[in-house]
Amino acid sequence: MSTPMNRRHFIIATGMTALASTRVLGANDTLRVGVIGAGGRMGDLLNAADRVGGYQIVAVSDVYAPRREAVKQRAAGSSATTHVNYKEVLDQQLDAVIIATPDHWHVRIAADAVASGKDVYLEKPVTHTLEEGAVLTKAVRSSKQILQCGMQQRSWSHFRDAVDLIQGGSLGRVPQVRTYWWQNYLAHGPRTVVDTGALDWKQWLGNAPDQPFSEEKFFRWRWFWNFGGGAMTDLFTHWIDVVHWAMKSDEPRVAHLLGDKYLFEQWDCPDTVQAALRYPGFDVVYEGMMGSSIDDGGLEFRGLDGTLKINRNSFAVYREGVPNNLNPVVKADSFRDGTISHMENFFDCVRSRKEPNAPVETGVAAARAGHIANLAYLRNSQISWPLKS
Repeated sequence: MSTPMNRRHFIIATGMTALASTRVLGANDTLRVGVIGAGGRMGDLLNAADRVGGYQIVAVSDVYAPRREAVKQRAAGSSATTHVNYKEVLDQQLDAVIIATPDHWHVRIAADAVASGKDVYLEKPVTHTLEEGAVLTKAVRSSKQILQCGMQQRSWSHFRDAVDLIQGGSLGRVPQVRTYWWQNYLAHGPRTVVDTGALDWKQWLGNAPDQPFSEEKFFRWRWFWNFGGGAMTDLFTHWIDVVHWAMKSDEPRVAHLLGDKYLFEQWDCPDTVQAALRYPGFDVVYEGMMGSSIDDGGLEFRGLDGTLKINRNSFAVYREGVPNNLNPVVKADSFRDGTISHMENFFDCVRSRKEPNAPVETGVAAARAGHIANLAYLRNSQISWPLKS
């Protein structure tokens, strides 16, 4: 005689394990959050989450013990568990996870997270290769989970206002967008010495080729092809996402990249770059160098009627054909770090089940533009997209 199938047996028998970890949340319910990848960027994200409130850290995973413990300490008062393997975090009863690992882990962890019924905040770039874009999109869209890409400009008030102006025609036709970002890695102070006995290097490598431990790769992983994609999948990703958003076009047709290693010969990726990407009806240029921080980063939308200049502090619009056109006709300052607003939007969407401000397609498109530019650099040629077989 067969035993009647209860709900638990039904879930196991049908493979519907993702449903087991999904709660119906009220507006005031505290979100149970897992942390995966506890380095410097995660600290920024958790600072933003603290400003938003309404969450608690339940579990943290990192391959380096001091980083795991640092997050556990900031979650003092809770019983947060620590893990080397991220899958043990996904086994917990959580509402969401925040992922800020090196790039080569992003898609695998995010796909596993949504499959386990967790909502995800995924740092940019959301993919490490061109091929991963379809994998991540399918994983998210075949689930019922929320995924917020770490493109915080999408929630930053003055960026949203600037995009409204551009899309409303305030600049006229925009044939060119200039983007730039300079940082000075030469000015960085001495790094903390890594206790290799507290580091699971093999787990950190993941699917990357086996190689000896390197402090340079551990701390500056984004400048090595096995783990990141240099400036084009780091800083450029933020700016090209703003371009895609404002211009309503997210796929370049042609890409060039002039790159050089003038400062850091030990890196795989160039430290000095000039890139040009052609979209239908407009061009985007990018320049950056890792030995100068003057001017930091920003964008200039060059329209026939006006130019809009924007960075993370403010934007200003300058009118063509008027006296003293160096004086802005419109100016707005930022009043709040966009990462706070972006995390707030994510938490709100976890509760409401609404689409977040930066859904998976936006992150995939922004990363794709950087991957295409990097491909042009690696081939030492102009790249037409889609690639011809």
